[in-house]
Amino acid sequence: MASGATSDAWPSSPYSSSAPDGEVLRSLHRLARDLSAAEAPAPFLRAVFAAVARRARLLAAVFDDLLLCGAGAGPLLPRSASLCLRELLLVLQRFKALVADCAARSRTRLLLQSDEVAARARELQHDLATLLDLLPVADLGLADDVSDLLALTSRQCRRAAAPELELKAGVLALIQEVEREIVPERERLEGVLEDVGINDPASCSDEIETLEREIGDRVADRWTSSMIALVGLLRYAKCVLFSAATPRPVDSKVDLDDGDGDDDAEPPSPPLDFRCPISLELMGDPVVASSGQTYDRDSITRWFGSGKSTCPKTGQVLPNLELVPNKALKNLISRWCRENGIPMESSESGKAEPAPVVVGANKAALKAARMTASFLVKKLSASFSPEATKRVVQEIRQLAKSGSDNRAFIGEAGAAGLLVPLLLSEDSALQLNAVTALLNLSILEANKKRIMHAEGAVDALCHVMCSGATWRAKENAAATVLSLAAVHTYRRRLGRNPRVVDSVVRLARTGPSSTKKDALAALLCLSAERENVARIVDAGAAEAALSAIGDAEAAAAVLASLAKRGGAEAIVALDGAVARLVAEMRRGTEWSRECAAAALVLLCRRAGAAAASQVMAVPGVEWAIWELLGTGTDRARRKAASLGRAFRRWAAAANAEQGTECPTSGDATALTMAS
Repeated sequence: MASGATSDAWPSSPYSSSAPDGEVLRSLHRLARDLSAAEAPAPFLRAVFAAVARRARLLAAVFDDLLLCGAGAGPLLPRSASLCLRELLLVLQRFKALVADCAARSRTRLLLQSDEVAARARELQHDLATLLDLLPVADLGLADDVSDLLALTSRQCRRAAAPELELKAGVLALIQEVEREIVPERERLEGVLEDVGINDPASCSDEIETLEREIGDRVADRWTSSMIALVGLLRYAKCVLFSAATPRPVDSKVDLDDGDGDDDAEPPSPPLDFRCPISLELMGDPVVASSGQTYDRDSITRWFGSGKSTCPKTGQVLPNLELVPNKALKNLISRWCRENGIPMESSESGKAEPAPVVVGANKAALKAARMTASFLVKKLSASFSPEATKRVVQEIRQLAKSGSDNRAFIGEAGAAGLLVPLLLSEDSALQLNAVTALLNLSILEANKKRIMHAEGAVDALCHVMCSGATWRAKENAAATVLSLAAVHTYRRRLGRNPRVVDSVVRLARTGPSSTKKDALAALLCLSAERENVARIVDAGAAEAALSAIGDAEAAAAVLASLAKRGGAEAIVALDGAVARLVAEMRRGTEWSRECAAAALVLLCRRAGAAAASQVMAVPGVEWAIWELLGTGTDRARRKAASLGRAFRRWAAAANAEQGTECPTSGDATALTMAS
């Protein structure tokens, strides 16, 4: 019998061993027809799959004749023939599984594994030939011409086609040349991709995405190093052969007001809660610091490694540097990634480290990335058509999104100075791509300096925030300001610029939800510098943050930051500010409740009786404090306890002035005991 076609393998088949012979024949006929129409998943496997299709066509004719003769409709077939046909069914099922498996793989991975695929096809054809030789043709009563078809099929199965190994060797040689910093010739690169079956921007992009997903899924450890190098080479080829050299039209339709609009090629932007506050990137391994804030493990570990012991988001000194995995958030991020077809990287401790990648392949990938960045920036600096400019900027934007090495190479090539003037473009698509490219670049520390020192960069960002063609562009400009303000000296410089402050405050007040969140985050960062607070308050930041309470989580944090550094009186003077903070302390998210309590404590300390009297006048404030004491984070409970003590103290003082005893209501007594 055929190898692997044993009784142990039979239960995996969807066809029971008790299935009628007629059903088995119909299944054989159906499978043979399907295989006869199967197409090669890549040009270099055409000979292998064409051979399989030819054998399947011959078998389909044989099974068709058996069905027409009613061989399986009446009495049972001879036992030996029945068993042999059932084994044939298993072999054809494995053939179909091989076809489906190859169709799901990236073409470049198929090329690397082409000899393995061909060997598997040869083994299956050998099994098929063996079963055809064992089939009792005489017992089936087949006509001579049908018997000849079976004999022909058996002979052909023993002459399996070989894969095209020359192409594989050529691709591996190309990787080695890139590693030695030899720039591939355009004609040679074009020829290789054509032989692989990649001949347009869409197929190249699909190949990159599939290859990256396979690398992340560790589907072929033996070839991981070469696959990583191929991703870099394909990105370079995409820019040189398709995107930048032969630009295709870009949809310049403006974004919708909710900020979700963008060109079809752009993946959905991760929700704000899924992005690390430090790197602004999708979190692969979210962890909770002792402040209760969530960060990506790599980012917060680097933060602590630089000697800092504060929470980057709140600025508070951390009692310890322990990190707790946020498994609930990680599950949500994983689900979002699956639904949107986005690979998710994870660095969670406790899991096995990935197998080390061959240094040479990493080197080849880095060299290819450097070549791609250099090519794109040179194209951008050249004088050519507006459509080509849009295409190049979009490619820079995409490349800058895919890793710190790419951001470094693009920055080193001088992209920042070339992108800044494009922020003033009246073309909405070009403006959006340029500002988003700068945002992606700004994540890297060295690029922050390059952007801040680029002539007119700050003014151009202000132009986009004030007069940008789309809300998405305005939002990304505000996010760029936030990223740049992460550096202490730049935070001061940006805060001293009235236009920057006015633009960010205007977005926080008038923008749609997603834009408002980025603007408030930028205000929170700018307000961490005491000397900026007066200008921020004068620009109306307190009013903007107050109006956003309930809609944006960072609104209460902005008010707390302003109150801490000199803005308490301005906040207390706003109509209804204290009442809205109390309401947020009851109904907000975990972080916003914590920040609302912190803001109220700071208002009472900084503004004194003016704030305390307003807090006391809010109906249900005692219950709000009590709830937070029971359900808030550690920091929230501490702030609630402080607020309870302040409330009790000011209540006692007010009663003393009136000559009455301090009230001893249940809530007040509970607050006293809790605090």
